[in-house]
Amino acid sequence: MTDSTRRSGADEPYPYAYGGGAGYPDPPAYQPQQPVTTPSGVTVWPGDGSGGGAGEDGGAFASEGAHGGGGRRRARASRPAALIAAVAAVSALVGGGAAALVTHATQKSDTTISTPVVNANSTSHSGVSAVAAAVSPSIVEVSASGTSGQSTGSGVVITSGGEIITNNHVVSGADAIKVTFSDGSKKTATVVGTDSKKDLALIKMEGASGLKAASLGDSSKVTVGDQVVAIGSPEGLTGTVTSGIVSALDRDVTVSTDQGQGQDGQGPGGGGQWPFEFGGGRYNGDVGSSTTTYKAIQTDASLNPGNSGGALINMSGQVIGINSAMYSAASDQSSGSAGSVGLGFSIPINTVKSDLASLRAGGSDSNT
Repeated sequence: MTDSTRRSGADEPYPYAYGGGAGYPDPPAYQPQQPVTTPSGVTVWPGDGSGGGAGEDGGAFASEGAHGGGGRRRARASRPAALIAAVAAVSALVGGGAAALVTHATQKSDTTISTPVVNANSTSHSGVSAVAAAVSPSIVEVSASGTSGQSTGSGVVITSGGEIITNNHVVSGADAIKVTFSDGSKKTATVVGTDSKKDLALIKMEGASGLKAASLGDSSKVTVGDQVVAIGSPEGLTGTVTSGIVSALDRDVTVSTDQGQGQDGQGPGGGGQWPFEFGGGRYNGDVGSSTTTYKAIQTDASLNPGNSGGALINMSGQVIGINSAMYSAASDQSSGSAGSVGLGFSIPINTVKSDLASLRAGGSDSNT
């Protein structure tokens, strides 16, 4: 309220601290009654109920003076002070809670994002590059040759002594096998055992020791949508890395178990892709009359001729499948014009692990 609107006779300043700053209420719409000073010099506040200021209270009021406000002023001022204190306390609680939430979120995020990669060193990057760096030394190119020709596939080193898992159709009918590492070094290998019904083979390098073996994962824990990395030697390009996701599980893939049929595909003597059947359809050629069917992991990671026997790897650097077949829209053409269309299939690694003992003993085909 300005001087121009002050009521007549209201010469003394208003003793209440209305509108005096933060924490105080707005001034009232009317001027409150002013204190009255008695002839004896005692100030009496209207509505005070002090009975004219008699006794010790009266003296106390008088000692404050006409504008002091005395106990009344102190009583009114205590409310905003209490309000400010309460607001400050609530703010402190909210601030602490917010800080706690931020800390919790950060800690949870770190736990979720951080995925340790098996065999990775401390200088490795994250994601696909870390997986590639950790697993590539354990993936080899497999070159098989026989009387009918030669073929190129891939393999996975599973022991430091040189045992390698690959597809049966890669080495079927081979007389000589050479393996090439990611660093370009080469070694010869021999077939230990084969299982045509599962399209698996175990070969072993001669004179090998101290090799970096791949870590075998658990394919039963694989779910659709998981990110995966494929490493192999498509078209003889050793150590090629591609990535994608798991598109489907438990696909029934049918392949040939006949050695001669294998030679017409990616086996020795063939330069094309391994023929297979899926969903009632026939792809990449005729599988022949002798076939076997297995449950496969489907992926859209790029697979091409030469990826057979290579690794399908999860983001922890564990092998979850052995790549075995891929569909190409150019199946009736030469391998040079064929290419991946995102339909690749891998033998689950649990199938491989359950077959290892048999393969080391010569494989199921040794008795047929």
